[in-house]
Amino acid sequence: MGPLRVAVIGGGPGGLYAAALLKRLDPRRDITVWERNAPDDTFGFGVVLSDETLGGIEHADPVVHAALQAEFVRWDDIDVVHRGTRHTSGGHGFAALGRRRLLEILHERCRQLGVNLRFRSPAPPAADLARDHDLVVAADGVRSATREAHADAFRPRVEEHRCRYIWLAADFAFDAFRFETAETEHGVMQLHGYPYTGGDSTVIVEMREEVWRAAGFDALDAPESVERCAKIFTEALGGRALRSNNSAWTAFRTVVNEKWSHGNIVLVGDSAHTAHFSIGSGTKLAVEDALALAACLQEQPTTAEALAAYEAERRPVVASTQRAARASLEWFENIGLYLDQPARQFAFNLLTRSRRVTHGNLRLRDPRFTEAVERDFGCPPGTPPMFTPLTLRDLTLRNRVVVSPMDMYSARAGVPGDFHLVHLGARALGGAGLVMTEMVCVSPEGRITPGCGGLYTTEQAAAWRRITEFAHTQAPGTAVGVQLGHSGRKGSTKLMWEGIDEPLAEGNWPLVAASPLPYKPGSQTPRELTRDELAVVRKQFTSAALRAADAGFDLLELHCAHGYLLSGFLSPLSNQRTDTYGGPLANRLRFPLEVFDAVRDVWPGDRPMTVRISATDWAEGGTDANDAVEIARAFTAHGADAIDVSTGQVVADEKPAYGRSYQVPFADRIRNETGIPVISVGAISSWDDVNSLILAGRTDLCALARPHLYDPHWTLHAAAEQGYTGPGVAWPKPYEAGSRPPQTGRLDAPKPRLTLGG
Repeated sequence: MGPLRVAVIGGGPGGLYAAALLKRLDPRRDITVWERNAPDDTFGFGVVLSDETLGGIEHADPVVHAALQAEFVRWDDIDVVHRGTRHTSGGHGFAALGRRRLLEILHERCRQLGVNLRFRSPAPPAADLARDHDLVVAADGVRSATREAHADAFRPRVEEHRCRYIWLAADFAFDAFRFETAETEHGVMQLHGYPYTGGDSTVIVEMREEVWRAAGFDALDAPESVERCAKIFTEALGGRALRSNNSAWTAFRTVVNEKWSHGNIVLVGDSAHTAHFSIGSGTKLAVEDALALAACLQEQPTTAEALAAYEAERRPVVASTQRAARASLEWFENIGLYLDQPARQFAFNLLTRSRRVTHGNLRLRDPRFTEAVERDFGCPPGTPPMFTPLTLRDLTLRNRVVVSPMDMYSARAGVPGDFHLVHLGARALGGAGLVMTEMVCVSPEGRITPGCGGLYTTEQAAAWRRITEFAHTQAPGTAVGVQLGHSGRKGSTKLMWEGIDEPLAEGNWPLVAASPLPYKPGSQTPRELTRDELAVVRKQFTSAALRAADAGFDLLELHCAHGYLLSGFLSPLSNQRTDTYGGPLANRLRFPLEVFDAVRDVWPGDRPMTVRISATDWAEGGTDANDAVEIARAFTAHGADAIDVSTGQVVADEKPAYGRSYQVPFADRIRNETGIPVISVGAISSWDDVNSLILAGRTDLCALARPHLYDPHWTLHAAAEQGYTGPGVAWPKPYEAGSRPPQTGRLDAPKPRLTLGG
């Protein structure tokens, strides 16, 4: 039967649409919506809805869908104006209407169905409503009183961000979604504008908090702010004025809740989650929440099961949207990094900022624009960005794909064997421009596990030469790089599949580190290295580097990440020394730079050196993105040719923000703030992502690990799937018959989430 008495707190789109759907599904329901404002009070101006959301509405309630269709303003183009140059990308498909009109449509539908609407009526507390209602839908917004009253149950996390913005409107219709920057004496300001009727546009002005204060907006009243914004963006507005609707400057708040329901109280829309306005998903998410909640209440036998099903269905969708929204939000927060990009690349970068729009789907939407960006970048005709070459010193990589270093734990006494030959050889045959070894240890006590490879004996060097010779002979054009490192306090542990970071049950060797701090409870406590011992370790690195050069490696990477020895010096969480190797960052850099200099001195001058760093420790008080920029600058000043930007694994209690391409923003910042070439890593899994990141100027190379475990020929297959046959990749002669992707069967689209009759 489902809930019959329903209370809805909040008369925004999510709450109203939930009420309408629930009443339509079961006319017996007694549903009341409490809204503290008047029916025509609303904040903001235009609302953008996607075709996907509209499809869900059409199937669930054709009456609402028809009313919306009659009101929509539609357009396809996005204009990006940068330093006076406008570039237009088409094929995007937007639909918008006024927020007030959207609410009127939903009010009318609720009244038709018999929903009781109470305006100018603050809702009773949710706990009180829950006692005499079967269901309480809390749609009371980003500052939800319901969420705060039951914070112990919902466990919310609210994060306020670094930009100030204000919602305004203009009395004309933009002919595209318009993004424009203004570089003022106070800093960068941004305009986001789009039409929502035939004669009105939403205009959002946004800037960093420090820019907002420097420009004096904090001292202006609302009319003065509106007038000032119109003057700053007078060209975009054609000299027209802007208008306000109780508009005020605010900072965006990201809302995340560990739970979305508590007893018979459930959160929807902004009370449950928020996504930055720059991806236009606030109303979309609220409407889709309402659709899913109504469907789950229809499908499940009890309210409790329905609320659990609703959260299980919506949470991954919302999490994905919030990751995209955060990427977009942070792009705009850091827009100053990209101002010196060519205008068309800047536009492409902006369009792909959230990773929802990629190189691949931009080629489908607007091939002319995308091909122009590719030409500007230097892609020969028919060449995807990932198959353009990159030169570091005298080494030219034929494409931008790197097989990331991956520990195999399969060496014997540090000697790589047949497994390594097949593993690395297969990936060399697979077409990547650069194949990296696992971390190769510079001493027996520098190993992570007994299965780690080394370069501290002539036997090990000969075994590595066997691998490089195979790659150079059988996969000509593929470069092979060696990553040199020392485990530090993370050594003497079990093989990964026996217990990652767990100490050996027997056969342990003593550990050394920057400071005598165990990696985690139960780990061995290392000995703090003395000055004399630092010299010994430095010599171990140079000896290994000489062997690496003789073994035929094309590139050497110094491992200063993931909490191993050199990384342990860089992080203030693992380096608590009181001598000249501890304290401020300049001191913590001292020993890693000494090792780098020593290795660079013996490594052949025509061969490049890179450095892998952890750009953040994902822990309070540890290395952060600001430190990472300075660390990258320091290594580059000493001769590093590129920085391989990873994150974390420095302390055991880290809290990473996992997600697609989640480490790329750190590399992006280093590259665009310093001009240093970077290698990006971290959940980059598709060739479309690789193309997008490179063409946008966020990275120079992309290193992929797990995708190369899944498919050793990942790069060859990426070429085949894109129809590319140029010099950026070469199929081994015995494999050429397989150079076209096999045919696949048809995949049918999913059915609509909720379908009701007219």
